[in-house]
Amino acid sequence: MRSSSAYLLIAHGSRDPRPQRGLEELAQLLQKQLASQGEASLALRIRVGTATLELAPLSLHEQICQFATQAIRTGYPQIQALPLFLLPGVHVMEDIPEEVAIAQQRLGEKLTINLQPHIGVHPHLGQLLVNQQPPLNAPIKILISHGTRRPGGNQPVATLAQKLGAIDAYWSIEPTLSQRVATLAEAGYQHIAIVPYFLFAGGLTDAIAQSVLDLQQQYPQLQLELGEPLGATPQLAELILDLTRQRV
Repeated sequence: MRSSSAYLLIAHGSRDPRPQRGLEELAQLLQKQLASQGEASLALRIRVGTATLELAPLSLHEQICQFATQAIRTGYPQIQALPLFLLPGVHVMEDIPEEVAIAQQRLGEKLTINLQPHIGVHPHLGQLLVNQQPPLNAPIKILISHGTRRPGGNQPVATLAQKLGAIDAYWSIEPTLSQRVATLAEAGYQHIAIVPYFLFAGGLTDAIAQSVLDLQQQYPQLQLELGEPLGATPQLAELILDLTRQRV
């Protein structure tokens, strides 16, 4: 039963403090979601923790074991491990499963770790981008992601962009944001929304914001409207919880 689980949110890790703050806020929101949906006797026992794959004092498997020890003491026989990654890159496909396997081997039969799908597979994730406040009302949108050279790794972004009626762009590979803006300006568009496909604000979203300012100076006839990353919201917490209810 999910009510007998502790929940561990696994993020990439960053030297910028903002993603960690967002991660902790999201954990608190998930805790509230669980408490509101659980029995009164379980509400105070529900536990949500956080861990990072990189830039932490402990390795991920050590963080998992540390959290598992706390979960066992609190009476939870299993952990739902929830990767907060938007794309199925090497971290999702290889690094995290390997670290979870090491942790499970060390824990033995004391506790079961259930590795859930990464948040990027949820079919309703794109709707959170559409429902931003204030809304993005431009007739054309650019969905910008970090991008990867891994074969097929950018297909989820292209697919999501198509669902949103947008076009895809990438920070680290082509087609870049500047290339997409140039193409749309040449096609006669005057109002363009740029939607960052990132969980939390950080160094990359700052760089994108600066790029948008530079492009605005380069194309003064355009109205460039920059959206926000997904951020820690009750809606995102609900989608994360939904991934533990069913395999998407």
